[in-house]
Amino acid sequence: METLSMWIKTRRQEQTETAAATATTTIAAMSRSRITTHATTTHGLNSIWSHFYAFVVAVAVAMLLNCQVCQGAGRAPPEPYFGRYIGQFTNFAHGIKGSIYAVDESTLFVKSFAYDGTGPDAFFWVGKTARPSPEGYIIPYPEEYIGSDPPVLQAHNNTDIILRLPMGKRIKDIRWLSVWCRRFTVDFGEVFIPPGIDVPKPRVLPEFRRLAHGLRSSNISVLDAKTFYIPNLHYDGAGPDAYFWVGNGSEPNIMGIKVPNEIGSLEPLRGYQGEDIEIQLPGSLTVYDIDWLAVWCVEFRHNFGHVFIPKDLDVPPALGQTKITPSWWYSPTTTTPRPVYSNCREILPNKLQVKWELQGEYVQIELFGRISEDQYMAFGLSGANGRAQMAQSDVVVAFYDTNARVFRAEDYFISDLSQCDGHRGVCPDERLGARNNVVVVSGDRKGGVTSIRYKRLLQTNEAIYDMPIPIDREVSIIAAVGPLNARKEANAHSHTSSDHNPDDIRINFSKRNDHSCKNSLYDVKDESGPKPWPTRKIKGEQKFRASIGATGGKRGYTAITGVPSWGIAWYINDLLIPEITVERGLTYEFLIEGGNDPAQPARYHPFYITDSPEGGLGQKTGLEARKQKAYAGVEYDEDGNAIPTGVGRYCEWEHRTVDRSAEFDDFEQYKSTLVFKCEDGEPGYMNWTVPMNAPDTLYYQCFTHNNLGWKINVVDAGASTAPVHRQLGRNQWLFYIMLTVLSLVASSRLTNGLLA
Repeated sequence: METLSMWIKTRRQEQTETAAATATTTIAAMSRSRITTHATTTHGLNSIWSHFYAFVVAVAVAMLLNCQVCQGAGRAPPEPYFGRYIGQFTNFAHGIKGSIYAVDESTLFVKSFAYDGTGPDAFFWVGKTARPSPEGYIIPYPEEYIGSDPPVLQAHNNTDIILRLPMGKRIKDIRWLSVWCRRFTVDFGEVFIPPGIDVPKPRVLPEFRRLAHGLRSSNISVLDAKTFYIPNLHYDGAGPDAYFWVGNGSEPNIMGIKVPNEIGSLEPLRGYQGEDIEIQLPGSLTVYDIDWLAVWCVEFRHNFGHVFIPKDLDVPPALGQTKITPSWWYSPTTTTPRPVYSNCREILPNKLQVKWELQGEYVQIELFGRISEDQYMAFGLSGANGRAQMAQSDVVVAFYDTNARVFRAEDYFISDLSQCDGHRGVCPDERLGARNNVVVVSGDRKGGVTSIRYKRLLQTNEAIYDMPIPIDREVSIIAAVGPLNARKEANAHSHTSSDHNPDDIRINFSKRNDHSCKNSLYDVKDESGPKPWPTRKIKGEQKFRASIGATGGKRGYTAITGVPSWGIAWYINDLLIPEITVERGLTYEFLIEGGNDPAQPARYHPFYITDSPEGGLGQKTGLEARKQKAYAGVEYDEDGNAIPTGVGRYCEWEHRTVDRSAEFDDFEQYKSTLVFKCEDGEPGYMNWTVPMNAPDTLYYQCFTHNNLGWKINVVDAGASTAPVHRQLGRNQWLFYIMLTVLSLVASSRLTNGLLA
């Protein structure tokens, strides 16, 4: 430790001396200029002003250069550093004292707090009114307490206190901090938050540079002045004497210092397989003292990989506010003690398991799913307690983003069982103008199993789209797995017990040892899917009936089109998404039964014909909308906005019970498990004359949702309408003509021969 202290002291002295030397050189140069000016000036008064001016300029330049050099060298803020200074408590009663600092977006630090403790009902109190008032709320202190109500504030004499804003509140959401007596509505002392205060924030760095032993990670974060967060860490553990290593210089070198691992050990590093860990710099060392973080083999002096620390950091101070994940949460390849308690439920048999733990105001959840890379797993609170209900539910959709190559967990609100149109449906909170209140902690994919760990506040700051997670009782949950669409958003899952939980399942998130998982999903054998049904085709018809129906699970829509389905699709003449063949110049009639009430997005599917294989013109704007052309079912207003016209009553081929598509080898058998139901009203009607310049392939689609329809093959006149018997007649007629010609030629030659 003494060596470490000397290293830090030397490092900071070098930075200070460099700044001082630069400033001294500048002042000396300015002094020489001043002497020259004095020698050449004939007026004494001007000489005095010149001296004064030169001195002021020299000091200003020296201060500026000193500041720039400090920043350029990455020197820490003035010691001691407590965060962004807010102000002093103004005392009105009971000897309130203390200096207040903004540590990060949701944490305050009170330095040397004093209070005589004689107030009968006093608390730390914050709010956003003009002055402290009863319209505020308590910041509990101490943070951990027994019972349902926070304890009354006790006496303090120069105590350093960390205050965490509750319920997801941030410093930007409050205007003042007060020591407030709730019973008598009296303000004992107050301080006001400067408007627009720029608080320190964690800094995201690049991932580890990949040099040896399979070392890699996702983007590393500096959580505070001493803490690194390293997500998705991979390392084969084969280095004989490898450690986390920090130091100075343009590259990692032998003049570094060991950093303890995630459990505070200085043993050589074990192997990591996609884990997320946090490590803290030892002693008084901070991120402002180092240039890089590396994984370094001391014995062989070899760098396995590193990341550089930028010089312009403005991260929170290390005051103990950063809660390090407990060591039992990590899942190392080597043997470690089992957690004190563990919770695990298998929600979907052999397909989805969930583990959870409470961590203060947060719940940390890990989902394990046997899903492919184009699928998601969803878990959250049911829309109705006492049963599994998707509508009005608050869920997290977790998946691996193959485009960005990152694991994601997105906060969703399900207003309706329909595709998200940006306003309603199965929508990420961010598409509804709210926040994603879920933080990904780690992710991994191996052996056909995707695991994603995330955390969220038990009670967020959004009353509309986020439901509070109770910890005093059981709550009904829902879970599902399904396909992702092109936007990397959740598409409809199949309605089978293996893809969602049809029955009510309840969890008490504060319960311990709720462990009913019998086997690991990694041990489940993969089963191949059912054989897809062949594509149906319609030729020679000029009248079509378009209604909605079930997609046929893994045998139907997705198998035919190669893209995920929403769970419903177009049925044309009672066939699931058949290929239609039409002729240029001919007119076709469509009876449309896709719904006509925009207030029910799950039952509103205007029919239209387009050159887009995706459809969903009503969701598109700007350039995205202009990329597709509508050939029928759409009109445009004077402002160029697309208006759907292919609307009519809603009719659907529904499951009688559950989806049984996997049981049947052909569509006709499957259709016998469906029932056709129509709402009151009349079908819509659309006439379409195929343009002579229409492309060879068009699509019938839904105006408000993506991927409900399929292909229209466009051919020239006469190419598709002739029945088979007529085509055979033409062939026979040609045969008779050719036979007649040959017969006449043969007869002519025979006659000529006889005459000869």
